[in-house]
Amino acid sequence: MLIQFNFKNYKSFRDETSLDLSATKMKEFESSVVTIGGEKILPVAAVYGANASGKSNVYSAFEFMTAYVENSFFYGDDDKTFADARPTPFLFDSRARKAESLFEVYFTIPGESAEKTYNYGFCIDETGITEEWLNTKAKSAREFKSVFYRNTEKQELDLRGIAKVSRDNIEVALNRQVLIISLGAKLKVEKCKQIRDWFLLNEFADFGNEMTNLFLSRTLPKGFVEDEKVREDVLKYFSSFDKQITGFKIEELPSKDEQEGKKYAIDAIHHMIDSDDDAKLPLHQESAGTLKMFAMYPALHEVLEKGGVLCIDELNSRLHPLLVRNFILTFLNPEINKNHAQLIFTTHDTWQLSNQLLRRDEIWFTEKDEKGLSNLYSLADFVDEDGSRIRKDENYEKNYLLGKYGAIPSLETIRLLEEE
Repeated sequence: MLIQFNFKNYKSFRDETSLDLSATKMKEFESSVVTIGGEKILPVAAVYGANASGKSNVYSAFEFMTAYVENSFFYGDDDKTFADARPTPFLFDSRARKAESLFEVYFTIPGESAEKTYNYGFCIDETGITEEWLNTKAKSAREFKSVFYRNTEKQELDLRGIAKVSRDNIEVALNRQVLIISLGAKLKVEKCKQIRDWFLLNEFADFGNEMTNLFLSRTLPKGFVEDEKVREDVLKYFSSFDKQITGFKIEELPSKDEQEGKKYAIDAIHHMIDSDDDAKLPLHQESAGTLKMFAMYPALHEVLEKGGVLCIDELNSRLHPLLVRNFILTFLNPEINKNHAQLIFTTHDTWQLSNQLLRRDEIWFTEKDEKGLSNLYSLADFVDEDGSRIRKDENYEKNYLLGKYGAIPSLETIRLLEEE
């Protein structure tokens, strides 16, 4: 499980920022809090804020870190590929433009009997990796122990926690653009592969991006075509929000080019209202909300099965608030979420901003100041004008819309046709 994600100098976030999923001592909804290795961890984090306040940048910062861990092995000796892959720093500060960006996680690995806590991170600038580290802490230990540490500027490379034969291979093959974790995983170094594989458990869905939205809605769940059980599971999932779809019909389309791969026409089956016959409707003609739920199924199934983190940008887009709430409850219910999957999502849906659904430490806000700097803060840490913390019996939605917690747009009347 993800305990904490830290990042710095990424897009609108110049200063070090932390999304902390470790549970505070607050008493609400204690049954949804997961205890692993002495850590108390939250299953959900909801991020609110005005348009262009930086919500999506929190999502994309974690997505960037995951993608770089997975792919950095391919960036060695290829400056153009690396230039396309490196993160975007805060651009409105001349020093920040050239400074390194930081990405760091604290996490536990699903199903690991030892219940260790891991700390992994790296710093990266326009030339490559400047610093990288991996530390572990045993369940009963108080302090972290180093597995490896690297500082490119100081020409320091300490691989003490990796076997000697693997150390030699890493030292020979490592270059500035490549992460030790990525290289080690490729070289089948178990400690590196274990960390890389944790990142691979995580899923991302950016529904604020129309092209991504279209791609996801046309991506079939694994085994959907050939496995009847998979189709039954998808249908069961659909029945939680749309009982009118009773099945699916799949037809392989002819292909002129064998290299394109197979393509299929998918029809949703509905019952006729005046007979016992069935009617077919092409899946792409179903509602935008139904298509979005279909698009989310593979990622949802994957994280619930393996205990990963599901990150969704604009979860509320095209979905009824009650359906969004039902989706969130999937992660909050320990009887359903048996493998401790987590949900991190951005949203404008204030109906979910409720003390009947979320703990105060599960609610986060982004706000951008007049310099263009984004700030991320939790409702649990928020202090009002009187110096008091937010009570758990407050009306979060009402107070947020009234501006009590900040992170709302500053608006003026739209006057398009008025003459000056």
